[in-house]
Amino acid sequence: MRLRQVAGLLLTLLIIFCTLGVDTVNGEPGGETITAEEQKNQIQDTLKLNAQSAVLMDASTGRILYGKNETIQRPMASTTKIMTCILALEVGNLSDTVTATKKAASQPKVHLGVREGETFHLEDLLYSLMLESHNDAAMMIAEHIGGSQEGFAKLMNQKARDLGCTQTYFITPNGLDAKEEINGEIKEHSTTAADLSRIMNYCINQSPVKEEFLKITGTRNYFFSDLEGKRSFSCTNHNALLSMMEGAFSGKTGFTSGAGYSYVGALENDGRVFTIALLGCGWPPHKTYKWTDARKLFNYGLERYHIRDVYKEQQLPDIMVEKGISSTGNLGEPVTVACTIGAGEEKSLNYLLAEDETVEITTKLSPYLTAPVSKGQSVGTITYTLNDQIIKTYPVYTAAGVKRLSAGWCVQKVIDLYLTMPGL
Repeated sequence: MRLRQVAGLLLTLLIIFCTLGVDTVNGEPGGETITAEEQKNQIQDTLKLNAQSAVLMDASTGRILYGKNETIQRPMASTTKIMTCILALEVGNLSDTVTATKKAASQPKVHLGVREGETFHLEDLLYSLMLESHNDAAMMIAEHIGGSQEGFAKLMNQKARDLGCTQTYFITPNGLDAKEEINGEIKEHSTTAADLSRIMNYCINQSPVKEEFLKITGTRNYFFSDLEGKRSFSCTNHNALLSMMEGAFSGKTGFTSGAGYSYVGALENDGRVFTIALLGCGWPPHKTYKWTDARKLFNYGLERYHIRDVYKEQQLPDIMVEKGISSTGNLGEPVTVACTIGAGEEKSLNYLLAEDETVEITTKLSPYLTAPVSKGQSVGTITYTLNDQIIKTYPVYTAAGVKRLSAGWCVQKVIDLYLTMPGL
């Protein structure tokens, strides 16, 4: 009787437990399952950025670690000049002589104050461009490299397409607000936070002239003269984050009435390289909003993301080989071949991850092979993915070859067996 009562009590408790249910977040009861979109909104609420659009990116992979309206096109002001600079470095020569035209000399402030006919070295103008953000320097560079403002804009837009920046459109080399009509469509000088960060990634990581770009954008002060030596100029870098935050090493500010304050920058710490882009980050008098947002984004990346080696040695099964000769040469034995990843592949895979992120490993191998099989024959892949995005794919090859079973081999095998029989 007592046993029945205990059983009944347990059943009642089980029913109550199942009725209440248990939702878990990180294994804790009473929580709710959080979707990726909800998690993104929670982060945005926590950071409380001033910028209308913002992005934090892993510079080594281009992965977006944080985004706020990161795919919405907006004017980008003088952050445009990172594209002007990298194109000039890639196409021109630092010793080139550049002459100021009437159009260049008439550019609005902020400007170097060049006069029509004055000549400068391209290198000096690049410091003027990136440290002080001089609009006339930008126009001189554009006309020298592209033949005209329009010709240079074509180079800028082609470069953007080459980098996969499909939501970017350049009209001016200095970032002044501009619109134009193309085939009945009004196009605005604009980009997205995601595209702008990708362009910055290219400048600091991938361009063949990245060292020159980093030297210019990391310089605090620079002095030069026109080629006739009649006037001297000094430039001070307005990227205040270089001295405000340890690890900051490159960047560009921007402002127009249409774009508001903008910023694109890069920071390195313990092998991690982050880039950020901020668009529409306040209007006067809120000039410092961009620095507040920049620190928030970089600190978010530094606190949340760390480099982990996600490589794991995989136990690869042998693959069955049809119509093959076994290694022992015995008839009737199953014939298999071992597999291995490519000999030149590194047995490590460092990747920037948050603690709650997990890399998935998927192995795909041929179910069987048909002889003859060559050593080093491709038979599959091992793929590492994060959120359905491929991180790396390792090719898998056969570790040995297998000859094909033939009638001639079978006849010879029978003869050999016969000759080795006792009593013959």
